[in-house]
Amino acid sequence: MPEDVLPSEPPKWRERRISPLTRKILAVNLLAPVLLVLGALYLDTYEQGLLRSELESLRAQGEMVAAAVAESAVSGDAWSGRATLGGRSPPALERGHGYRLLPEQARHMVRRLSAHAGRRVRLFDERGELLADSRYMFVSGGMVEVSDLPPPRLYPAADRLLREFNDRLVRLLGRVSEAELAIPPYAETPLDPLDAYDELGVALRFGETTEAVRRGEHGKILGVAVPVQYYKQVVGAVLINDSTDSVDANVFQVRKAILRLFLSTLGVTILLSWYQAGTIIHPVRRLARAAILVQGGRGGRTRIPDLSRRDDEIGDLSVALGQMTESLWDRIEATERFAADVAHEIKNPLTSMRSAVETVSRIEDADNRRRLLAIIAEDVQRIDRLISDVADMSRVDAELMKATAVPLNLAAMLSALIEVETLSGDAEGVRLSLQVQEDEGLWVLGAEGRLVQVFRNLIRNAVSFSPPDGAIVVRVRAAETLQGPVVVVEIDDEGPGIPEGKEEAIFDRFYSERPAGEKFGTHSGLGLAISRQIVQGLGGRIGAVNRRDVEEPDTPGARFVLTLPRLLPPYPY
Repeated sequence: MPEDVLPSEPPKWRERRISPLTRKILAVNLLAPVLLVLGALYLDTYEQGLLRSELESLRAQGEMVAAAVAESAVSGDAWSGRATLGGRSPPALERGHGYRLLPEQARHMVRRLSAHAGRRVRLFDERGELLADSRYMFVSGGMVEVSDLPPPRLYPAADRLLREFNDRLVRLLGRVSEAELAIPPYAETPLDPLDAYDELGVALRFGETTEAVRRGEHGKILGVAVPVQYYKQVVGAVLINDSTDSVDANVFQVRKAILRLFLSTLGVTILLSWYQAGTIIHPVRRLARAAILVQGGRGGRTRIPDLSRRDDEIGDLSVALGQMTESLWDRIEATERFAADVAHEIKNPLTSMRSAVETVSRIEDADNRRRLLAIIAEDVQRIDRLISDVADMSRVDAELMKATAVPLNLAAMLSALIEVETLSGDAEGVRLSLQVQEDEGLWVLGAEGRLVQVFRNLIRNAVSFSPPDGAIVVRVRAAETLQGPVVVVEIDDEGPGIPEGKEEAIFDRFYSERPAGEKFGTHSGLGLAISRQIVQGLGGRIGAVNRRDVEEPDTPGARFVLTLPRLLPPYPY
């Protein structure tokens, strides 16, 4: 079956068109550019700078028109009449001068200068009455409006969409602006220009150039009032106005460039995010499907896809899951073999017991009956010992997983153990000795009770194979390996050694290669298997060789070698 096909795939996987992880990656990757473009599109500082530049330009053009009118359209005749300005006499009358504007010359000058300015220019006399307007031609009987038609706005579809988005954004950003609401409205044909245009009144009364910004129907209207002075007498004022269309156009062009860049970035970001999500989600789904197949246990040994070539965390995950799965399958197969071995080992004494029980009822001879009952008792003891060792072996892994590893000094532990074995008489007739490498820290992390069990098994195994008055030497030393610093423990005996080719088989469960003359059934064959299980659970290794293979050819006996990861200083004394 292909590894990507899962018969019992969870329904929720099939329902998801877009993975939640993909959505999260897209959201995270798009958050920064979206916030950046929203901030950039606001452009408030840039717009204010353009408005300030536009007002400066209006001021310069207004001053130019005012200076030209003052030079060419002012009469030196005394002013007659009782004209007033806001309830007061004109400043010129108060100072006793009689300069005034000449309407025809002023209109001609305004019309000529405004043609080059491209803005609306109006000229008012000192009383606030309109004398000239670049938008109108003064003819007999009234005024005729003259204005250029705006060029046709033919925008591409993309520009229209961008403009619509820009207008909505401007409305959204300016909807709650109090400063925007505080701007006075613009009146096109006011009855009283001095009240409608404050800047005009300031220019006529105080002779100061004043700026103003007002709200029009389609945007803002900029205005600058410049006094027309002749020998420091204010004889009128020039009011020059312009819309903010050019400013809005410049801001829009910047926004359009930002939006185009943003859309390009957005597309690239989405594609890269989609690719990034695919490189994560697809292998994760493959690993999840394989894990579910392992969980179901159908189809035999299922392997996790090997993604180690990715050289990233997902590759590391696949390797870890693969190793975990292989370890799980090995454990399952070992459990199956163990159960079969246990059943086989228990079946032998049970068969012997059944035969003895069936025979004992038919035998009348007392001696034969006693021998059969002794066989039954021995088989019961054998089964009891076997069950005890099997139970102990089953508890080893669980205890090692739950137990807290503590620092242990192997030299001190082995010294105490050898002393106990010697005093207890279990090693009677055998000489036990300990050799410790000096000036080296021989500390390891482990479970003390289980390590004592391992060394006791190895020492008693060496005792059982040693000849009378034989010597058993236990050596402890530090060493360096490719895996790091270790503590090495070697146990040498002078027995017959290990049968050729059985150096690994002696650690198998229920393997029994006992000394000649030893009573059958005394050992279950699980001691060395339990020892290896404990040592491997602590991250170490255990093995055995014949001493003749590593020393002199005629050297008798076997050597068991145990290595454990060494605990480096400082030591917890």
